[in-house]
Amino acid sequence: MKDRDIRIILMAELNRRYTKDANTLVMEEFGVKNGAARIDLVVVNHVIHGYEIKSDLDSLSRLPEQVRVFSSVVDLMTLVIGYRHAYNALKIVPEWWGVRLAEKKERGGVVLTSARLPHSNPAVNLQAVVALLWRDEALNILEKMGAADGVRSKARTEIYRRLVQISEPDYLRSMIRQQLRSRKEWRVGVRYKSYGD
Repeated sequence: MKDRDIRIILMAELNRRYTKDANTLVMEEFGVKNGAARIDLVVVNHVIHGYEIKSDLDSLSRLPEQVRVFSSVVDLMTLVIGYRHAYNALKIVPEWWGVRLAEKKERGGVVLTSARLPHSNPAVNLQAVVALLWRDEALNILEKMGAADGVRSKARTEIYRRLVQISEPDYLRSMIRQQLRSRKEWRVGVRYKSYGD
């Protein structure tokens, strides 16, 4: 069972679940940490819910670093994993991560079963979440808040810092999710589906 086998089933499930929700974006290969890491699938609506896939053919060598990076930005996270690595993976991922088991059936199909439901991330890093925005998006939020004076010509890190300093965290996270859902131009090669289109 390969990553692609799991991805096809998971993507179809997410498409069915959100097809009538105009406020949901589903995308593959969601870049975090300025593109240094990518979450396999992400659903953005009232939360950012990431899905990381580990097939039986994958290695768990990158999982500890992925846990660290992904846990800084998502509200919910689910590991979708083949049985071969499930036991070892459960020792790596935090308890708030959900776990879905992927099993290949005799006729070739893949079935996903829930082993553990995801819970809210207890330690979102607001600075990391703000860094999901492009510079002009972050500046646009500051403009709406009337707080862009003094940073319009600054580097994006300064704009991000200002946003974190002056914003109420829940409001800022909501604005970031709204901006991600409304973004029209993702990087080349990214597949996404915005159900509001």
